[in-house]
Amino acid sequence: MKVFPPTELALTSDNRVYHLGLSADQIAETILLVGDQDRVSLISKQFDTIEHQSQHREFVCHTGTYRGKRVTALSTGIGTDNIDITVNELDALVNIDLETRTEREIKKSLQLIRIGTCGILQPQIPIHSYIVTTHAFGLDNVAHFYDLAFSEEESEMCRRIAKFLGLPESINPYFVSSDLALTYQFTEDFCFPGITITSSGFYGPQGRQLRLNSLIGDIQMRAQHFSENQLRLLNFEMESSALFALGKNLGHRCTTICLGIANRPTTTFSKSYTGEMEKLIGFVLDRV
Repeated sequence: MKVFPPTELALTSDNRVYHLGLSADQIAETILLVGDQDRVSLISKQFDTIEHQSQHREFVCHTGTYRGKRVTALSTGIGTDNIDITVNELDALVNIDLETRTEREIKKSLQLIRIGTCGILQPQIPIHSYIVTTHAFGLDNVAHFYDLAFSEEESEMCRRIAKFLGLPESINPYFVSSDLALTYQFTEDFCFPGITITSSGFYGPQGRQLRLNSLIGDIQMRAQHFSENQLRLLNFEMESSALFALGKNLGHRCTTICLGIANRPTTTFSKSYTGEMEKLIGFVLDRV
């Protein structure tokens, strides 16, 4: 039986996973992931009860019940690098015995639902719309550090999108689906399902140009016109591709739903979206 040494599976002095600072009994099987630490309390204030609250670094965790169901709200911080930490450590909590440092024989599957904000790529989609990610096109590099399985369809779609967008050779993208059965729980007539572009940064990696030019400065214009198998490129954000790629290969069910707070083609940005985010959180909680 494989034993994970302390340098590979880092734990705190009280035997919690190193970065999240959590033990297995402190998380539910349904976990709502948010980037912003302050958004955790926006979720938990809608809980009926709260049994656990903690903070370790940027990882704030509240676990409680909503309409009788146990739910965890967990902040991840910004970016796919933090998702790499979050997914691996959540998986370790439920699928590795931290006392013996050995893999559990019976595996547990978590529901990992990201609630985020995003930039809209289609001019006709209004600010504060709900963008539901059926697939993620990753411009980050997290998945390339793992031996992961991508389907033929995913690999082909990746090639098609990369060619259409005219990406430079220095960018090595990947394409991965969400857990579609879970995703469709959050698809209503007023939602917009489609492909999310996940980037490794907010400025140049999303085509924004301040005092430095981006190699993909025209990406938002090109993205508006891509359509394949009734799928369109709908938004930019910074976490979903790594969440789906790592989560799916570890046996977890993952999806993302974002509140659109900027429309890149029309150059409009939400002046205030806290109330709209609270509505989105309620929408998600009612469906978990």
